[in-house]
Amino acid sequence: MYPVIEEHSPVPRGPTIVAIIVGAILALIGLTLVGGGAWLAVLGGSIYYLLAGAGLLFAGVQLIRGKLIGGWVYVAIVALTFIWAWWEVGADPWGQVPRIIAPVVLMLLVLPAMATLSTRDGRWKFALGGVAAVLVLTVVNFWVASANAPATMFAQIPAPTASAMGETGPMKVGADWPVYGGTASARRYSPLQQINAENVGSLKRAWVAHTGDLPKTAFAEGKYGAETTPIKVGDTLYLCSATNILIALDPTTGKEKWRYDPQVPDAWIPYTAACRGVVYYDTRIGNGGTAPPSPANRPAAPADDCVTRIIEGTLDGRVIAVDATTGKPCSGFGTNGQVDIKKGMGEVVPGMVAISAPPTIVDGVIVVGHQVLDGQKLEAPSGVIHGYDAVTGELRWAWDMMNPDWTGLPPEGQSFARGTPNMWTTASGDDQLGLVYLPMGNASVDYWSTDRKPQEKFFASSLVAVDVKTGKPRWRFQTSRNDVWDYDLGAQATLIDWPTGNGTEPALILPSKQGDLYVLDRRTGRPLTQVGELKAPQGGVEPDQRAATQPVSLWHTLRKPDLTERDMWGMSPIDQMVCRIQFRRASYEGFYTAPTADRRWIEYPGYNGGTDWGGIAVDPARGVIIANYNDMPNYNRLVPRAEADAKGWKPREPGDAAKADAAAARGGNMGGHAEGAGDPQAGAPYAIDVNAGWRLPFTGLLCKEPPYGGIRAIDMRTGKTLWDRPLGTARKNGPFGIPSYLPISIGTPNNGGSVVTAGGLIFVAAATDDLIRAIDIRTGKTVWQDVLPAGGQATPMTYEVDGRQYLVIMAGGHHFMETPIGDSLVAYALPQ
Repeated sequence: MYPVIEEHSPVPRGPTIVAIIVGAILALIGLTLVGGGAWLAVLGGSIYYLLAGAGLLFAGVQLIRGKLIGGWVYVAIVALTFIWAWWEVGADPWGQVPRIIAPVVLMLLVLPAMATLSTRDGRWKFALGGVAAVLVLTVVNFWVASANAPATMFAQIPAPTASAMGETGPMKVGADWPVYGGTASARRYSPLQQINAENVGSLKRAWVAHTGDLPKTAFAEGKYGAETTPIKVGDTLYLCSATNILIALDPTTGKEKWRYDPQVPDAWIPYTAACRGVVYYDTRIGNGGTAPPSPANRPAAPADDCVTRIIEGTLDGRVIAVDATTGKPCSGFGTNGQVDIKKGMGEVVPGMVAISAPPTIVDGVIVVGHQVLDGQKLEAPSGVIHGYDAVTGELRWAWDMMNPDWTGLPPEGQSFARGTPNMWTTASGDDQLGLVYLPMGNASVDYWSTDRKPQEKFFASSLVAVDVKTGKPRWRFQTSRNDVWDYDLGAQATLIDWPTGNGTEPALILPSKQGDLYVLDRRTGRPLTQVGELKAPQGGVEPDQRAATQPVSLWHTLRKPDLTERDMWGMSPIDQMVCRIQFRRASYEGFYTAPTADRRWIEYPGYNGGTDWGGIAVDPARGVIIANYNDMPNYNRLVPRAEADAKGWKPREPGDAAKADAAAARGGNMGGHAEGAGDPQAGAPYAIDVNAGWRLPFTGLLCKEPPYGGIRAIDMRTGKTLWDRPLGTARKNGPFGIPSYLPISIGTPNNGGSVVTAGGLIFVAAATDDLIRAIDIRTGKTVWQDVLPAGGQATPMTYEVDGRQYLVIMAGGHHFMETPIGDSLVAYALPQ
């Protein structure tokens, strides 16, 4: 007799090719998670990765052996992972992404592999049904998480009032946009309202102009980022290109009227080829956004010589004035229409001194700061501030903080003090008070402080009010004490009228890279809102240099809570685990963690803010502040001098541009890198290595979970948040630098500011998705957007001609933001 086998009894098939392949994938991932998870557990981190890795390793081995139990073990791991994700991050959709998505994708492979190991009837229906169930469960999970995520809307926007804040000068923004920040108050606000939330959906391109300024040499490749905001006065639009070509355009057609090329050599490009803007000056009435100069400060100009003029600072350290009508150099200004700010500085290697921000004119005095290339050497050129006569170009004064008694150029045989803090960004001014407000940077080596002089420590990372008649400081307000985090002031101060019980006081709002917003009396620097003291972490490589406390705004801050291990992110559990390991290995004691050399330290916020050079916008009618901001950490390490020397990290030298071109001709590369990523800091015991944004080397993703940037509306009366939302979509972002083209609002890094209008709209580009958008100020929702021909790392502006309102944005891209480089100036308007 032979045994009878039931016709429908399952018979194990043994290993199959599909099961072996899927099992090998699981085992490999499991082995990786076991190794990394054990390391993380030893460091005091989550044990999930170790346990999940062991489970995956077991499941993979069993599938390779042809055992169904391997698949069921993996199903259990995924189920437990869902539970763990909710326990660890709750209703945080972005937090759940790296915890859930990759395991679910693997599940879509495991279920079919299980079907190949079974002989049961309907096994493929079971597998396909399981796939469908997993996808539905995942969608429902993220829908529930999104529905229960914390709301971003907090309060109603105040209604506009008939009265608005006064301006400091005679010319108002409206039909014109006469100054970089709209007016001398730098509010980036327009009273125009033809374009509003109801009709902005019809906005179309009116014209596109091209500067023609694109990289032409290997040295310039990877250094472009125009950052330009045009100005509009009368019947002309004025702008500068990335390397300072001055251009005048017809504001209705974009047709070029004239251009003037100052012939800036590529060798003088510092970190970025950028020109943020120009200045218009009428010698008869004063600057386009300020009061006429006082009689004592206004020498007569020749009747036919540049009565109206355009003034810019250049990357090679010149201040240039050309006739606003013809573009020809003003012969009565300096020497042949230009002055050289490098005079009196001693040796200046090309690229070490550059002007990228528009100068500021107060009471007939052109106030000019400049950037000194970061991270190069202690004995870098001086950060001296200059004041020039707006008509003649004559040097009125020079403020060298180490030589406060000097009133002009240094005595014969001497030079301005080297390595002092500089002002690389844009100043603002008050003609009535005769003050210019200088957002100061740091001493020449950002991450080492022992060699700084007392005066440098006193003025660095401070807003300094200087008397434009004398060039002497009146007051200063410091936002970071003995700064070793590159927390210099990047944003222009915005002038406002501050309400009090007895009317209003002249005030200003000062944003910082740390995310704090301060309100100061602009006459005295006295805080008008509460400022607190934060107990600061100590230690690091210079424990005796660290301040015991640091100032923080108790009125409003854009800064988020300190990071935790749970905030680490990635594309999958593996890179999230790597970020967790990096977090646990680094020195991190929260805000103001002291720099270290024996291991990495986490700087959060990173050096891009908070608020960087884009600044804030203020709607004076509604009393609302609009602030776009970054929310990223840096992952830093001080590199001992011997190690830095062995790596070949050297400061900028003469001939570097020629070396880069020669290397390119040989097929080599001397391209740029992120600021601080291998800066030598020659003369200090340590170089600096900054991982800006804290990115993983393989995928390029950031270790902190999104959002990485946002935009916020703040009630100026109370300092309370009205709404806050991510700024930027994932359409041009993704792992390995591959654009995802997903219209998901992830919140990207951003550079550039916003403009707010009486039409109830906020216009902003800035993000890395190459979009310009209009946001309804009442709701924070995007109501219109357009794809730009290149990155929009610039602040837009708006104006009116013949009753038609235009919106203009420079689409120049930016190397640091990794957006496409271009030369397009794009104008929008409603259809006629």
